[in-house]
Amino acid sequence: MRDSGRRRAAVPPLRGRVAVITGAARGVGEALARSLSGAGMHVALLGRERDSLREAATALSGPSLCVESDIADRASLAHAARQVEAELGPASVVVANAGIAVSGPFDRTAPELWQRVIDVNLTGSANTARAFLPQLAATRGYLLQIASTAAFGSAPMMSAYCASKAGVESFALALRGEVEPDGVQVGIAYLHWTGTDMLTGLDDDPVLEALRRNQPRIARRVHTADQVARWLTQGVTHRAPYIYAPPWLRWCQPLRPLFPALAARATRRELRRNPGATLSSPVGVLGTGGLADWNSYRASRSSGSTRADS
Repeated sequence: MRDSGRRRAAVPPLRGRVAVITGAARGVGEALARSLSGAGMHVALLGRERDSLREAATALSGPSLCVESDIADRASLAHAARQVEAELGPASVVVANAGIAVSGPFDRTAPELWQRVIDVNLTGSANTARAFLPQLAATRGYLLQIASTAAFGSAPMMSAYCASKAGVESFALALRGEVEPDGVQVGIAYLHWTGTDMLTGLDDDPVLEALRRNQPRIARRVHTADQVARWLTQGVTHRAPYIYAPPWLRWCQPLRPLFPALAARATRRELRRNPGATLSSPVGVLGTGGLADWNSYRASRSSGSTRADS
């Protein structure tokens, strides 16, 4: 009996279970898919880019499934959830990772583009939870919400992204209390500078460059997506309520009330140094993944308008 108990305890906690990752075509999502697959999980990769999803899946060591899905569309996610359960089994881990970002002044950002960031990052996370909670309740599983240090203190010129990341943090905290009686645990991951395509040309983007330059030296380091995925996998394994990537971020939590004032002070200093320079920077969608989502969204809206007109 003791030997049997030891054998059961030795089984890796993730092996053979199903993980769902949104935004899995590239970046942190793709790296996390590889990491969780390496830990023995069966992985469902959700995203907008069909070819990139398939390419990501070829690098996985275990069973996988690619589902092209728009997380801002509840019907699309509901279909994805049914497909995952039918082909891989009910999800034990769901990672709400998909996100896009726009940099530039609020009053020069097209309202539709600003709204799209909120729809993908915040509403899309809620849609993900809604679609997969029945499966997580059945498996007594774990929902991981990917947030950001943008939730710690809002950065000027990043209003939509910061609002959405503060929103998903609040959403996850509220949801945690609701689903705990069902055996579902909710974790929140705070990511800092991560070397994904969202940060390609980091030092050439006036908003991101100024934001990073005004941070302490320890906070300027850009971590690889693979390193972040390892931190996330460790947290998933332990069903952690909070995951910090990098780990030293946990010590920033008590200082959060100071961050808005520090950000405002740095902004005033930047505007005095280069009057109008930052404010005149063009509004841009950050990264290949964000552009793919925005272009796909505009194409779908355009085709919908064409059908309506006809």
